[in-house]
Amino acid sequence: MKIATWNVNSVKARRERLLAFLARHAPDVVCLQELKTEEKGFPFEEVRAAGYFAAVLGQKTYNGVAVLSREEPADVSTGFGDGGDESQARLVAATVGGLRIASAYIPNGKEVGSEKWPYKLEWLARLAAWVERQSGGPPLVLGGDFNIAPEDRDVASPASWADSVLCHPEVRSAWERILSAGLVDSFRLHHAEGGLYSWWDYRMLAFPKNEGLRIDHVLLAPALVPRCTGAFIDRDERKGKLPSDHAPVFAELS
Repeated sequence: MKIATWNVNSVKARRERLLAFLARHAPDVVCLQELKTEEKGFPFEEVRAAGYFAAVLGQKTYNGVAVLSREEPADVSTGFGDGGDESQARLVAATVGGLRIASAYIPNGKEVGSEKWPYKLEWLARLAAWVERQSGGPPLVLGGDFNIAPEDRDVASPASWADSVLCHPEVRSAWERILSAGLVDSFRLHHAEGGLYSWWDYRMLAFPKNEGLRIDHVLLAPALVPRCTGAFIDRDERKGKLPSDHAPVFAELS
């Protein structure tokens, strides 16, 4: 079972690339983030013609998440369901192939000290609590743009990013709380080395220089760890005409 997560940075802008990506990799499940459209703007018919069902939570202009799957998804849910603010389209989950698959788009946080910084930390705390609540159900796979580089080896220039919203000690502590809630970073099961990134700024020749960060992740329930046979980043998807600034990240399960 091949599972991918990809922040497409506008599904309208990346529609042709998404369809080509599905044809090239033939993943079983894809978690998408930053659709930047309401459900009515999502290319359901083209995605279905490519062989995929789509569970979508959209939002005009911002955010938006989806789970694409070859098997029709069941028990689709959106948001945390905890009574808190659900005005932003950042979490959708569905049961596929006996697994609970969730696509999450964690807030960026803008700048430490800005009004968006505490919102990011609160959202991450809610996510950890949500993960804990999934423990009685099917094994969880949580894919998404976490806007967190967990360690310095996940950053090309650690000193430059040390106190940023992507690497700040508070978000790294929040990352550890999510793992402690019952998840494992699938990529690190197969890659101990640094220098492997999933996001590069469009500016300053960041991609050719490989000045990136690993902020997109596929997290697995511990029961799935023995089944995880591989993990990789499709760096080639960041190349060519009109790419997203993120590359897809994969986990493979036997």
